[in-house]
Amino acid sequence: MVFTDEGIVLFRQPFREADRVVALYTRQHGRVNVRFPSVAKPLGKLKALSEPFAYADYRIYVRRGGVMGTVTGGKTNCIFSRVRGDLKRLTLAMHFCELVLRLTPQHQPSEEKFELLLKSLTELEYGEPNPAFAAAFTLRLMRAAGFGLERPVLKISPQFWHRIHEDSLSSLTFSEPEDLLSLSKCNSVCRRFLTQYLAYPLNTTRNFTLEETPGDFYPDFQTEPTEEVPLSPLLVPAKAH
Repeated sequence: MVFTDEGIVLFRQPFREADRVVALYTRQHGRVNVRFPSVAKPLGKLKALSEPFAYADYRIYVRRGGVMGTVTGGKTNCIFSRVRGDLKRLTLAMHFCELVLRLTPQHQPSEEKFELLLKSLTELEYGEPNPAFAAAFTLRLMRAAGFGLERPVLKISPQFWHRIHEDSLSSLTFSEPEDLLSLSKCNSVCRRFLTQYLAYPLNTTRNFTLEETPGDFYPDFQTEPTEEVPLSPLLVPAKAH
């Protein structure tokens, strides 16, 4: 079987001598694992299509009874060159891709997840990153994956809760103490969710040995103690997509 689909590279790793195995998140087929043959060779074709968070149209061949497809062609739509040239944007993009990889079963397409990832990468490319990017993306992905919260928690105002879930990421700039406290509470929800529901830590949340630690995606801005609320009862018991 041969099919064509839009996809975004979530993860890649070397395979055999010159191949790569890539986790793609596709619009119509969900998360799929595919092989790029011979792309590590000097004259290897399709190498650009196997780079992290590349967005392209892929032609994929799957053998009858096979569990992994082979990419036989494609066309690049966007490689997000500005993201690749900036450490803060790069680490956020890798974090978004790892979150989708870890919170998405194979072969379960979700238009909402695909559009969320594509729009977020596009905003990283053309907008300015701000401290709310990671929390906003994570809360939206939680909702798309069936782990969304029914209502604002930790006394976050409904207006702030709506903005963090619906407004463009680049517009989420906050300076008022009340808003910074609400953002800190959202970061706390994200940290607790990722700690409770992932079997092992995300690679992209490990701090780098730099003055500014790009891996600290969920900083604490709060100026007063935050009440502890059990996270589990607040989750919507929805089927993951």
